[in-house]
Amino acid sequence: MPTMNISLPEPLKKFIEEQISSGTYSSASEYVRELVRADQERREQEEMEHLLRNALRSTGPVVITPRMVDQVRQTLRSRDRRRRGAKP
Repeated sequence: MPTMNISLPEPLKKFIEEQISSGTYSSASEYVRELVRADQERREQEEMEHLLRNALRSTGPVVITPRMVDQVRQTLRSRDRRRRGAKP
């Protein structure tokens, strides 16, 4: 797995170390990976909300079904993979 070095101010470093010592995470890498995943999910959610708001504005009231939400989620994930150069 490729590595990435980051610099943190001392208070942030201590915070991460506290998360590890509490047993919540086993390493700083695991903690950072979880943060990145959470940010990816947050961005997906924001984009989905944006798309849904635009759809509502353009067509008037729409009944949103769980299937529609799943389709939008799949579309966003596929778009994100293409942007990152990953295989679908």
